[in-house]
Amino acid sequence: MDFLKKHYEKILLSVVLLGLVGALLFMAFIIPSEQEKVREIGERIFSGHVVPLPTLDLSQSSNAVGRLQSPWPLDLNTTNKLFNPVEWQRTADGRLQKVSGGSPQFAAVTRINPLYLVLTLDSVETNLSPMRYVIGVERQASANPALRRRQARYVSTDDAKKDVFTLLNVIGPPENPDRLVLRLADTGRTITLTNGIPFRRVDGYEADMKYEREPEKASWSGQRIGNHLRFAGDDYTIVDINSNEVVLSAQSNQKKWTLRYTP
Repeated sequence: MDFLKKHYEKILLSVVLLGLVGALLFMAFIIPSEQEKVREIGERIFSGHVVPLPTLDLSQSSNAVGRLQSPWPLDLNTTNKLFNPVEWQRTADGRLQKVSGGSPQFAAVTRINPLYLVLTLDSVETNLSPMRYVIGVERQASANPALRRRQARYVSTDDAKKDVFTLLNVIGPPENPDRLVLRLADTGRTITLTNGIPFRRVDGYEADMKYEREPEKASWSGQRIGNHLRFAGDDYTIVDINSNEVVLSAQSNQKKWTLRYTP
């Protein structure tokens, strides 16, 4: 008993160590056995007969794609009146007449005229010091009607800058110059204004138009960008004019129409 009392800790530690050694020996036998079981299970799973998946039925999708490629010819313009109601107008004699076929495509451009910036050397006032040069300015494309008329600008070498141009140089005798060198204020371009020969630059266009569909025949002259017209049952704004065409924008749907000009 004295021996156990003195060495019981060592005896207990020895028992634990023996148990660990036994567990390790046991695992050395059990692990290969478990690995063999796992291998057999894997072989049964992967070596079994695999049934192929059934063929997918894509008939509904194919039919839908086919219908999209061949859309139904639904007429929403001539026969359908839900979105395009018929318009009636009263004629001059008081009768109601159906407006059929009205469209901006039936409008025509009859004339397009260029609008110029025109500069001319009109005269020289030699009785002033320094001498002043009278330059005529005509801005035909201006949005302000008052600026479209011919106006005189008085300029000298001391006061060379104006709203339309800047005088850079006087070529020839100051009292009777051959040419004036000017810089345009809007573009910065340098030009030469010859005595007796006007300078012209295209700044825009105006157009004459007509619409001859019954019962609202109409014609307009001198139309410019921003002007409003009413025909074919809608209001239109001129958004662009060039030498070959007029572009209209419908107020109802903002759709743009291009009317080509054929002289």
